[in-house]
Amino acid sequence: MVKKAKVVQFGCGPIGCSVVRYAWQRPDIELVGAIDIDKSLVGRDLGEVAGIDSELGVRISADADAVLSQAKPDVVFLTTSSSLKVIYPQVERCVAAGVNVVSTCEELAYPYDRDSQLSAEIDKMAKADNVTVLATGVNPGFVMDAWPLFMTGVCQQVKRVKAVRVQDASSRRGPFQKKIGAGCTLEEFRKRVNAGTLKHVGLPESIAMIASGLGWELGEISESIEPVVAGAEVKTDFVTVEPGQAAGVRQVGRGIRGGQELVTLEFEAYVGAPESYDAVYITGTPNLEVVIKGGTHGDIATAAIVVNSVRRVIDAPPGLVTVKDLPIVCALGSKAQV
Repeated sequence: MVKKAKVVQFGCGPIGCSVVRYAWQRPDIELVGAIDIDKSLVGRDLGEVAGIDSELGVRISADADAVLSQAKPDVVFLTTSSSLKVIYPQVERCVAAGVNVVSTCEELAYPYDRDSQLSAEIDKMAKADNVTVLATGVNPGFVMDAWPLFMTGVCQQVKRVKAVRVQDASSRRGPFQKKIGAGCTLEEFRKRVNAGTLKHVGLPESIAMIASGLGWELGEISESIEPVVAGAEVKTDFVTVEPGQAAGVRQVGRGIRGGQELVTLEFEAYVGAPESYDAVYITGTPNLEVVIKGGTHGDIATAAIVVNSVRRVIDAPPGLVTVKDLPIVCALGSKAQV
């Protein structure tokens, strides 16, 4: 008999609800609380908000401290923001309550270069309270960092790492299509990029994680963001993209040392893409090339890796950790379901 891990869901938006739906299916996890500041969600049953057929008997509350003290969870699923500075006070509350954290915050996936001070503070307080803090997801967390690093395990020499993620966003959620700029004029697209509101968050974190895992000291990490321009009209359930407008985003991150590009991450997400796929190319001994045809489903994969990380985080030494620091995260629910 596998002991159930008690879990609180912190953030009940689309990603949080996707995590809840998967966690609810797991016999080794018990959902014991839910937190969100959205007034339209407070007081409602978590199962109803997450789209589960039956109520869970867990009411969403805006009082994080009360939920954490009363529910006494083992782990909090923190799915509120991509920003390290935004989620820091939330992490602090969870850690002070003696609770492990698994977050989807992209900037927390490998935060040491972005904000060394906050990273050190999170690590210090987590160790002081004997808990573990991890951020993961499909990207960062898997396709453009953990997966490439794992592939290098069969190499005797690695000279260069390249990962490519291409997504046809036509069937994705409306907020995702908006996030990548689908339907924007090129002027609107550039304004949003300059304002920092249009981008995929996490490429620099993934580059830094790969370099750290391989023992490479990079001199520079750069990132470029450009629109994918529609050549023909594209219609989705949420937007109509006219020819000449942005259909989505193309983002490239580069890890450079001595003028040489050692890590390249290419991310494209746009409506009307002819295909979706994830690919990793290792230049070394031997050369490796692996392609996932159809790509890795973002929402499904993120929910899976968050929930599947529960046992790894509970068993991990205290402090701030990254996916490269843990044993391989796998579908741990399979043992409980036998």
